Amino acid sequence: MSNKIWQPFIYALLIAVGILIGIWLKPGTSAGGFIFSTKSKIGQLINIIDQAYVDEVNIDSIEEITIDNLLTQLDPHSVYIPAKDLQQANEALEGNFDGVGIEFSIVNDTILVANAIADGPSAKAGIKPGDRIIKVDSTPVAGVRVKNEQVFKLLRGPKGTKVDVVIYRPDTKKKLAFTIARGTIPIYSIEAALMLNNETGYIKIDKFAANTHDEFVAALNRLQTQHMKNLVLDLRGNPGGYLNAANAIADEFLDDDKLIVYTESRKEKRSEYNASNEGNFEQGRLVVLVDEGSASASEIVSGAIQDWDRGLIIGRRSFGKGLVQEPFTLKDGAVVRLTVSRYYTPSGRCIQKDYTHGYEAYEHEINERFTLGETRDSSLQRINDSTVYKTSKGRVVYGGGGITPDVFVGIDTSYLNDFYSGIFAQSLLSRFAYNYIDKNRNDLNATYKNAGAYNLSFSVDGKLWNDFITYANQNTRTPFKKAEINASTNQAKLMLKAFIARQIWRDEGYYTVLGSEDRVIRKALQTIGGDNYDKLLH
Repeated sequence: MSNKIWQPFIYALLIAVGILIGIWLKPGTSAGGFIFSTKSKIGQLINIIDQAYVDEVNIDSIEEITIDNLLTQLDPHSVYIPAKDLQQANEALEGNFDGVGIEFSIVNDTILVANAIADGPSAKAGIKPGDRIIKVDSTPVAGVRVKNEQVFKLLRGPKGTKVDVVIYRPDTKKKLAFTIARGTIPIYSIEAALMLNNETGYIKIDKFAANTHDEFVAALNRLQTQHMKNLVLDLRGNPGGYLNAANAIADEFLDDDKLIVYTESRKEKRSEYNASNEGNFEQGRLVVLVDEGSASASEIVSGAIQDWDRGLIIGRRSFGKGLVQEPFTLKDGAVVRLTVSRYYTPSGRCIQKDYTHGYEAYEHEINERFTLGETRDSSLQRINDSTVYKTSKGRVVYGGGGITPDVFVGIDTSYLNDFYSGIFAQSLLSRFAYNYIDKNRNDLNATYKNAGAYNLSFSVDGKLWNDFITYANQNTRTPFKKAEINASTNQAKLMLKAFIARQIWRDEGYYTVLGSEDRVIRKALQTIGGDNYDKLLH
């Protein structure tokens, strides 16, 4: 019989033993340092395989692959992170990294500087938006099909180390050399903070990181100086993050030691997290926006606000992640983020959606919402837990599948077709916006003093739109169909205008443009400024 027939069984066995053998937990971690001796049956077996199996087996390599597979048998959110990937995995939530401080895109095989972060190393050295990086140290990076990962490796490095770059500046048509001392670069989690009208502010949080609460308080204070009375908190697409960051944000809205969230596990029956400090926005109308991309910490915040009737939830049913992970560091520096408890909203809801049908079914659940029409019709929302829970004012809510909004706003699919998906999949909108900004950056800066003025006065006129369609057709294999272009024109024009704004005013410009046409934000403004707001909370 062929050895290949037995190999799957051997590898399946290694799934079980790979995580148990060959990996020792660091002493002093909360895991306690479990060690499996070679005197055990598992230890003996791995030694036998290593010494006697017909083919050579790279056990270390198999461990890297199979540990992940083992963890998915437990639940969808327990994960293994190899030591080499840990720094990158932690950067977004830790709120900083060491590097030169630029945002870039690779356009036409050229590294284009989209933004030099204010007060960062590159900005201080004299790098400007629109510059092309053509050499890093002794390595040419223009016209050599450089990839994003290669640019990261060249430009990032320990704080204080130096890197030499040569740039080409189009407006002067000169090559310039710079030496940049790397520094600590902040990663912000507040994407936008602006006024939607004279009374209502808007804050979008894209993740709950170590610095999110400080950023949020600063943004809130800034909007309050602009006479903000109401707030729209946008958590759409926010996958979550740190539990303590979610608690700190919720604490800004809740008073009197109110329960924010509690967790329960096999080892610890209940741990409670309560509001403790006087919040910066305990009064005033509040709306929280959620969708199927809002998960974990986003659901903690929205669940607490809903259960205490502090504000209204608007949008679509959230993701449904109610499992809490704790990191356990292994001997080689790798980390297992293991699910250790479930969290519950103040009314007692666990919003974790069902995962008993396997990892693949769990991963496809969001797609099923679109396929079955839930994202368009509120009557089709599927809640796995039919148990009735009640808010502080007696409103009925449900758990077992995310936070169900108080006000449903379905997704608009009228413009979704091959043309619209194609211009995003092939980055045609962003590439065209880069080219447009290259030629018009100075004029736009001179014409519009801020993103608000741009949004009010700038339009994607017939010429600009035709230029884009010509560009799109020239840069795709098959020209787009006219009927599909016509069906998507309005939405694609809006996105093009937003992409252009982002090149100058970054995320504030992007969301200023999108917010003016966003159906969910429009509903939030209508609700927050109407007589129906208080009725919906009773």
